[in-house]
Amino acid sequence: MATLNLRRTENVSGDFYVDTTCIDCDTCRWMTPEVFTREVGMSAVHHQPTDEKQRLAALQALLSCPTASIGTVDKPQDIKDAQSSLPIPVEENVYHCGYHSEKSYGAASYFIQLPEGNILIDSPRFTPPLVKRLEQMGGIRYMYLTHKDDVADHQKFVEHFDCQRILHQEEINSGTRDVEIQLSGEDDYQLTRELLIITVPGHTKGHTVLLYKNKFLFTGDHLAWSDRLKQLIAFRNFCWYSWDELYKSMPKLTNYSFEWVLPGHGRRYNSDAKTMQQELKKCIEWMKTV
Repeated sequence: MATLNLRRTENVSGDFYVDTTCIDCDTCRWMTPEVFTREVGMSAVHHQPTDEKQRLAALQALLSCPTASIGTVDKPQDIKDAQSSLPIPVEENVYHCGYHSEKSYGAASYFIQLPEGNILIDSPRFTPPLVKRLEQMGGIRYMYLTHKDDVADHQKFVEHFDCQRILHQEEINSGTRDVEIQLSGEDDYQLTRELLIITVPGHTKGHTVLLYKNKFLFTGDHLAWSDRLKQLIAFRNFCWYSWDELYKSMPKLTNYSFEWVLPGHGRRYNSDAKTMQQELKKCIEWMKTV
């Protein structure tokens, strides 16, 4: 839990604050930019919530902080309302789970609610309020893991929900050797009629992304939006396998139509499919220069 005596001096006065245990993962800043910003290498509160909507969003960020670095001076009496609001709807039947895990450096996890069985995309923290909500939403049939960095509490989820995990063989290690569905090679994998797994090596050797309904692309650490550059990017400084392979695999995504980029790290991006293709090609050109 956040500690008041570790409250950063960069916070504005008021109820919400960030303490010095912040790891600068960006979670609270993209979830609730009205309240949180970056100051001197960490997050801080730049504006206290002014209405119920902003307060709920700030509490959602508090619950989602992977290091519990966000606190309130007064014990929040409405914390259960925030707990019941997670996962947060993105669009249609797609949700952001919240409850980011420090084990994956605060990566986002997503949830798709489907009649034939729900799918969890990368692993959030295994925490009772989230588990209860996922049970209420129908449980988990598949747990799709984009790559080895963002598996977090996968074992606890599979033990509780008896779901089938999906991970590429190149990403398997001692902690994931029992994964039920292990992909191989570089061919696409059609999980269901509307769910397509696309292999995009680069960030890691067996990194994959998930395309849902030719609309939602869950990109792990392969592709994200940069607010600073105002464009789609790949992570040059956090490429653990091969930047050349990442560059070669990026054009593969131009063969598909989508309107959402939903990454593990970095910011989301939403546009019409035509604009998305233009932004993707811009990203590929930019990659030549970095």
